[in-house]
Amino acid sequence: MPKENTGRVRGNWGSRLGVILAVSGSAVGLGNFLRFPVKAASNGGGAFMVPYFIAFLLVGIPLAWIEWTLGRYGGKHSHGSAPGIYHRITGGKSWAKYVGAISIFVPLVISFYYVYIEGWALAFSLFSLTGQLQTAAAAGDMPAFLNGFLGIEKNQYFSGPWTAFTIFIVVFVLNYAVIFRGVKMGIEKLNKVAMPILLGCGIILAVRVLTLGTPDPVNHPEWNVISGLGFMWNPDWSQLLRARVWIEAAGQIFFTLSVGMGAILAYASYLRQRDDVVLSSLTSASTNQFVEVILGGSVGLVAAAIFYGAAQAQTIAQGGAFGLGFVTMPMIFANMGGGTIMGFLWFFLLFVAGITSSVSLLQPAIAFLEDELSLSRHSAVLYLGAAGFCITSFVILTMAYGTLDEMDFWAGTVMPVISATIEVILFAYFLGVRRGFEEMHRGADMKVPGIYKFIIKFITPIYLCVLLVVWGYQEWFSVIMMRGIEDPNQFFFKLLTRILLLVVFGVLILLIVRADRRGRFPAMKGKEL
Repeated sequence: MPKENTGRVRGNWGSRLGVILAVSGSAVGLGNFLRFPVKAASNGGGAFMVPYFIAFLLVGIPLAWIEWTLGRYGGKHSHGSAPGIYHRITGGKSWAKYVGAISIFVPLVISFYYVYIEGWALAFSLFSLTGQLQTAAAAGDMPAFLNGFLGIEKNQYFSGPWTAFTIFIVVFVLNYAVIFRGVKMGIEKLNKVAMPILLGCGIILAVRVLTLGTPDPVNHPEWNVISGLGFMWNPDWSQLLRARVWIEAAGQIFFTLSVGMGAILAYASYLRQRDDVVLSSLTSASTNQFVEVILGGSVGLVAAAIFYGAAQAQTIAQGGAFGLGFVTMPMIFANMGGGTIMGFLWFFLLFVAGITSSVSLLQPAIAFLEDELSLSRHSAVLYLGAAGFCITSFVILTMAYGTLDEMDFWAGTVMPVISATIEVILFAYFLGVRRGFEEMHRGADMKVPGIYKFIIKFITPIYLCVLLVVWGYQEWFSVIMMRGIEDPNQFFFKLLTRILLLVVFGVLILLIVRADRRGRFPAMKGKEL
């Protein structure tokens, strides 16, 4: 049994720039370059940006301020995860620590499959350099190439999922090596190197796409950069009358800012008590929006419209993010000057965006094990790594039966909205807006506009509750009931995945009970700041 880490002093970030880059890296992920352009193009183009920025102002920014504030407050009391933080801000309510389990569960489960997808990007960046992608793309075999790589089918390119599994092991080790070194020497150093690389790759790719001109002036003179940008951004205002567009926009804000996932709580817990949270959180959120809207909105689907026309680009968008990133883009690069290098930059960009996000997904569970169970970082990484390796191996080997999609539905779609709703209600009605703003402004370099007191107390929770009800009715119920699944194997493995997720959540509850018995959640006479 590993030794407990008694008397441990919690670390801190090395610099303000470091924590801003780390939180920006947590937010900037695969979704910025794959999910965002697909959602925007499928939901009104430029018109999509109206509900998108409204959600950013009414949900994204308030939640970011709340999470930075609660995280820093928790760190003052040696809590880096939601169970300890929620227990304290509610004045020791017995149920609060168990509700906080959701904010460990969500990032932990996402990490189980996110690290695997991250490995796809690393593998495809190598395939770009070796010419394997160009060969498959030239033959029109990219769907078969991707399916073979994932082990969904056996073909002339792959005989099983073992290449993907090998790459996963490499990426897995990289993630846990960073986490093992801690927030300052591991996560902060990673992001100080990774974020400039990510921005550099994104800018190069955007410039290359925007200087393509007209690739086929004889047969398709109308397929050019202007029409590509027009496809992506010309507004279809009629789409604003559809409730789903507003729901999709709010959902994208959740995913892109990493709010409601517990990662920002954990990161902010390593701030010093006079470190600014207001301007720093706004800077991190703005950095993410620049990467998503300006860079993410200028590469994938714009290039698709230039090479295949608006009609085909729309079909590509409807095919989803993975089809765009791992099927369409290699075919575009195969027909582009300098395509080998551009293909490498694209997939390496996705890999870098992935690893800066995935390490943040692991940190809440690590912080919980260290803070509440007094485990050394070595022991925490060992336990979490063993569990993560086993569960991700299960995902890889059952990929063909939809286990990854099932995990993503619960941890990446349903639970973050529930988690964020709980978080804002606890902040506004248990800690209290006045007390919360006092904590928020401690050491702040700017003052939050007073209107946000009203927004956080009324608008944000109402917005989230409406989102839960409408989005749940439109999108979730049929998936929850597993309607339309005819393959008995797929039904079995999806059900098995749900049982596995319940086991993971149950283990977290048991660990909270154990921490409680050790006195980590003492009785309180009231809320303290």
